[in-house]
Amino acid sequence: MANGSLQRFLGGSPGAVLVRLVFLSILVGALMAFLGITPFSLVEGVVRFIDRIFGRGLETLMEVGQWLVYGAIIVVPIWLLLRVTSKGR
Repeated sequence: MANGSLQRFLGGSPGAVLVRLVFLSILVGALMAFLGITPFSLVEGVVRFIDRIFGRGLETLMEVGQWLVYGAIIVVPIWLLLRVTSKGR
């Protein structure tokens, strides 16, 4: 893969991307530690979530749909705002 296509794939130079990923990893790790969340508890939560889907069926799917709507109410306007403001770049 040529250097230009690698930069395009990564979204910047490999060094800059590495620095951003390290910074974000420290930030997310600190937030998780502050909230008392461990990677194991996240995996455990996913397993419990899947178990609830099979255990509760339609009720759980409706709950996931509700989460989707709640999240979209926050995420879509932020995404749209970011797309509109970055249009000039």
